[in-house]
Amino acid sequence: MPPSRPLASHALLRVTGLAMFLAAAACADPTPSVAQTGEVTSSDHHDFRVVTVAEGLVNPWAIAFLPDGDILVTERPGRLRIIRGGELDPTPIRGVPQVRAAGQGGLLDVVLHPDFASNRMVYLSFSKPRMDGDEGTTAVVRGVFDGSALTDVEEIFEAQAWGRAGQHFGSRLAFDRDGYLFVTVGDRGNSPETDTPETHPAQTTDNHVGSILRLHDDGSVPSDNPFVGQAGYLPEIYAYGSRNAQGMVVHPETNEVWINEHGPRGGDEINLVVAGANFGWPVVGHGINYNQNVIHDATSAPGMTDPVHYWTPSIATSGKMIYTGDAFPSWRGSMFVGGLAGEQLARVTLNGHEVAGEETLLLGAVGRIRDVRQGPDGFIYLAIDDRRGGESPILRLEPAGN
Repeated sequence: MPPSRPLASHALLRVTGLAMFLAAAACADPTPSVAQTGEVTSSDHHDFRVVTVAEGLVNPWAIAFLPDGDILVTERPGRLRIIRGGELDPTPIRGVPQVRAAGQGGLLDVVLHPDFASNRMVYLSFSKPRMDGDEGTTAVVRGVFDGSALTDVEEIFEAQAWGRAGQHFGSRLAFDRDGYLFVTVGDRGNSPETDTPETHPAQTTDNHVGSILRLHDDGSVPSDNPFVGQAGYLPEIYAYGSRNAQGMVVHPETNEVWINEHGPRGGDEINLVVAGANFGWPVVGHGINYNQNVIHDATSAPGMTDPVHYWTPSIATSGKMIYTGDAFPSWRGSMFVGGLAGEQLARVTLNGHEVAGEETLLLGAVGRIRDVRQGPDGFIYLAIDDRRGGESPILRLEPAGN
């Protein structure tokens, strides 16, 4: 199946809007004032308002909704926060593991166990430091949430992806309806020019670099993972050849796992995760290196899975979700992808495994969108990340009629 290209009108909108934003960046605040929110914004199907949920967070990375409507939020410097009744509790949740908060690393994703209502179990991904603090890797812990602390915290996974670099930890978590836990691990910043593309760590399966992993909820390996028992493959690997997947969602109808990942300069991707897939990084792709060197000889190759969709120029994809709520009925089934450098929310419409259209929302309006989640109220929640480490908010999209 060939990859779909962005619609021309939206590509022009992205290029023009991004250029205008970059030109104004020197005189603009790092994050637009939330006082600008509340105005009515129009889209192809719905008019909506952006409303502030909570302020005062530092580098919020992920959002998870508790059954009572309270919201857990990870802060990358290493704090787990909670928004109770619409107010950010000033006291962080205790029991969070030590993190290596450097570069893109720190406390990253948070998800609830599918049976959270009965077992109160919360999962966190983070960049784990070595004892000497010189290196880090992606790791996952789980603990029981008692309302103010995580107790009985245990590490269930440590990636064989150690390195000094402070980037590309991946770290998104998602449970499918069968109770399997999927984990993304980035390429840890390994240069595509250090070795040949074919010998890059994301293409060598005796490590977890650049992989999508499939685990049981206790971190053990499912016996039907595609590479179990095969020499040269770590058994946790479900798919590989990924650069840095920072968005992942399980389709609510099909139970399929979808990821989006950062390209270098160009070539951000949406990929459908299937058992044994090789997404090709850095052998194939649609971007170039940051030094403007060509990385790939081709955009596709036999034995490698093409992206379902890609962005050039990059929007720096982040969190994602598929909308199922009642607040925006014409958006049901749409995939929403946050943009960091692009400072936008991409609404992607699917026709099976193909992209049928794309709409760009909030271009340059609210800042770097790190995560996007659907709330139990059917509203769309955004975590805004101030690149300079200043305070930033959690926002939500509400129908304009509310």
